[in-house]
Amino acid sequence: MNDETPFAAATRIAAGDDGTNYDNVAIALHWATAVLVVTQFALAETWDWFAKPTQESMQSVHISLGVLLTAVVLARIAWRLIPGHQMSSLEVGWVRLASKSVHYLLYAFLVVQAGLGFGFRWAQGHPVGFFGLFGIPGPFGAADRPTRHLIHDLHEKVGWAIIIIAALHAAAALYHHYVLKDRVLERMLPGGAHAARR
Repeated sequence: MNDETPFAAATRIAAGDDGTNYDNVAIALHWATAVLVVTQFALAETWDWFAKPTQESMQSVHISLGVLLTAVVLARIAWRLIPGHQMSSLEVGWVRLASKSVHYLLYAFLVVQAGLGFGFRWAQGHPVGFFGLFGIPGPFGAADRPTRHLIHDLHEKVGWAIIIIAALHAAAALYHHYVLKDRVLERMLPGGAHAARR
């Protein structure tokens, strides 16, 4: 690769290619998480643009999708913990450390965000509903206004943190794909095994 920059060449050396892909369950859970996170963020950032009935409908969908996202995240964690489903990283050295740190940070924020979402709904004195099919009652009664505001503010800040970190994660994947031309992104794409780039 004669046209590579020194930085790209150095990063490529730091990234090995073991020629493996994630399994279909891991891929499905990854992309389901991505779609749900973006949808949840978009709903929360836009419902103030609409009249109250529409706002309430969007908030109800947000709550229901939050339950679904929580289930997906817990499934991802469980799937990763099952022996035989741990993937070796293509990166080594500091690149591998940075990659793992971002993944663990995202998981931590997603779990915290789920807890805050449930906690906020319960603090309002309402169960956490799922598309009108069922409601998950809270372990405590309605909280006072300052507590509700605190939980809401934390929920909003963590949401922004997730979006920012996820955007950096996506940018890094695109850098690997288009600049380094390795398989970091390719092995997480749907459609089964992909031929390794040469």
